[in-house]
Amino acid sequence: MTIIFARHGETTGDVEDRFGGDYDDSLSETGREQVQQLAQKLKNQDIELILNSPLSRAIETATIVKDSLDLICRQEVFPEFKERNQYGRLTGMIKSEAREKYPEDAEALKDYHNTIAEAEANEDFEKRVEDGFDKLVTRMKESGVNTVFVVWHGGPMRVLFRKVLKLGELKKIDDCAFVVLKSNDDEWKVESSQGLVFDF
Repeated sequence: MTIIFARHGETTGDVEDRFGGDYDDSLSETGREQVQQLAQKLKNQDIELILNSPLSRAIETATIVKDSLDLICRQEVFPEFKERNQYGRLTGMIKSEAREKYPEDAEALKDYHNTIAEAEANEDFEKRVEDGFDKLVTRMKESGVNTVFVVWHGGPMRVLFRKVLKLGELKKIDDCAFVVLKSNDDEWKVESSQGLVFDF
């Protein structure tokens, strides 16, 4: 079995320097171009099912890849792979303004373990992503689907490497970064990746 996990492209929130998380922004023009390039890198993957986070930037990314490759397969929302609401009441705010209005919250956000007002606890987020991974694997086994393409976010990608694969912390995740996982006898291994930098 093969699962391809990809981060979405650049967003309007990135360009405007906003606190993201579950802020529902869209792809920027550059982001859409990045996704076209991503699609070409995945053209030989024989994708049978596409799953995406419920956030607009992930849906757009998945749709562009599907259309670019003329894929005839299902595309579905997978709620478990939504980005963490890490920024609580700062979500969607321009970072400089947020730091001025809520300096203590902005400082606390330097450690992902912290949970500020109105945010999702990291423990709950990690469990959601881990449970989602298990749910996906079970579905693949039961349905006979061999190759799935998943579009999600930087937060879930970090949980994948930290908690599921137990390969350590990711230092950097580029726009449209992706990893191809292969499984033999329930052991998942990285076949290839692009745009991921480890914190060694």
